[in-house]
Amino acid sequence: MTRTMTDQDQTGRTAPAFILHTPQLGENIGAAARVMGNFGLPELVVLDPRDGWPNDKAITMSAGSPVLDNARVEYRLADATHDFTRLYATTARPRGMEKPVLTARQAVAEMRAAIAAGERVGVMFGGEKSGLPNEAVTMADAIITLPVDRSFSSLNLAQAIAVIAYEWKAEEAPPAEFEPVSDIAKREDLERMFEHFEYELERAGFFYPPSKTPLMVQNLRNAFIRGRWTEQEVRTFRGAVKALALGRGKARVVRED
Repeated sequence: MTRTMTDQDQTGRTAPAFILHTPQLGENIGAAARVMGNFGLPELVVLDPRDGWPNDKAITMSAGSPVLDNARVEYRLADATHDFTRLYATTARPRGMEKPVLTARQAVAEMRAAIAAGERVGVMFGGEKSGLPNEAVTMADAIITLPVDRSFSSLNLAQAIAVIAYEWKAEEAPPAEFEPVSDIAKREDLERMFEHFEYELERAGFFYPPSKTPLMVQNLRNAFIRGRWTEQEVRTFRGAVKALALGRGKARVVRED
């Protein structure tokens, strides 16, 4: 069974495709599709899945990822890779082949340049039992390997995919919704906060002995400055100082000053 490709796939690709070579567990296929969707990698090729296709466990594990809906399923390596101009093989084992060996970051930099030049790029991942066969590695232009502990180097399929997917998106800026919700406080606002706080500390007898007051003020102000306070934080802190000094509600006290 071969699923049709999306219009986006037909009109131009801006990211590498991920090729799962003979994956065994549907759960791993679904997890792979899920993390690809998380990082905006739309194209998944599944080569000869052991438990057939469609796979209910893959659908459940994908958590609704559109990547799985648009996956292409093939049953021969030649069919899965026939239209790629550049292929990468992921492996943790030396293969005795004369090929460039790259980290994920190095490989992604190459992929970006190749895709920008109009190439069709694919990254192959081996099945859970024994990884990629030499036949598939032979077809690759380069090998990607990760700095795993050599005494325990086998990664879960979806975990390996997550590492490459993360590197693909790592250079992008954080989402706009994570931008600060308040502007950094002006020095004028900080100065008023300092004066307010120091006034209440003075009133409470904090600065003792008097000869050390300048040093204590200096230390407090330096600590506040390092915090890069926002306007909202300054307002909140001044409200907290006022509440501590005067109380609120039934606990409020009346002061002559």
